[in-house]
Amino acid sequence: MTTLGRGRQRLAQQVIDQLRAQIETGKLRVGDQLPTEPQLESTFGVSRTVVREAIADLRAAGFVRPIQGKGVFVADPKVHSVMSLTPVEIKSIPETLELLEFRMATEGEAAAIAAYRRTAEQEAAIREANRRMAQLIESGQQTVEADYAFHMAIAAATNNRFYVDVLRHFGPRAIPRGQFPTLPEANDREYLQKVYAEHVEILSAIADQDPDRARQAMRAHLMASQRRYRMLAEQQ
Repeated sequence: MTTLGRGRQRLAQQVIDQLRAQIETGKLRVGDQLPTEPQLESTFGVSRTVVREAIADLRAAGFVRPIQGKGVFVADPKVHSVMSLTPVEIKSIPETLELLEFRMATEGEAAAIAAYRRTAEQEAAIREANRRMAQLIESGQQTVEADYAFHMAIAAATNNRFYVDVLRHFGPRAIPRGQFPTLPEANDREYLQKVYAEHVEILSAIADQDPDRARQAMRAHLMASQRRYRMLAEQQ
C-alpha cells in the first residue's frame, strides 16, 4: 500500500476510535445525532472520504444508525450485537479475521499481478462480475456469489493457478458477510454500494495496468472489512 493509502486508513481508524470513545464514555449517548459530515471533517481535520469510511465501519459494527432525511444517530452496540448475532456467527468471527488477514497477503499481490498480466478477455470478466454485482444491489438481491466471482476473476487474471486454487478452496465463504446473514450490512444497500465502489477502484487500477495502485486498492478494501469485524469481535 502506498503512503497515501496507509495514511487514509490510519486517519479513518483515528476517527473511529475517537467517536467510539465518545459513545462508550457517554459523551455521545444512545439516540444522539452525530455531527454532520462537514462538521466531522472540520473537527478531525480529515477529508470527507475518511469521514464516510469511518461512519460506514461504525455503522456496520452497530455503533450508529442512519435515519433517512435526518442524519446519523448513536445506536446501542450491545443491544445490536445481542439481537443480531447467532452463536454460530459469534464463533465465526475469529476465523473471519484470520481469513481476511490471509486474503490481504495473497489477494493484494494477486491484484498487482493481474494488473500487468491480465488479458483483454480477463479484464472483461472482472468488469462483468462487478457489473453483475451492481445489478444485484440495485434489485435488492443477494450479492455474495457475485462478490466472490469478482475476486475469482482477478485470481484468474494472474494466470497463476495457485491464486485460483487458494480462493476456490475457500469458496463463497471467503466473502465475510455471507457468514453473518443477520448483520444489517448483509443486505444494506448503502454498505453494499460502498463495497461496489471499492471494487471499482480495484478494477480501474487493473484496467490501467497499475500494479501498485491495484495492490493498494485491494488491501484497502480488505482492511476496511477487517476493521468492521474486529470491532464486532470487541463487542462480544
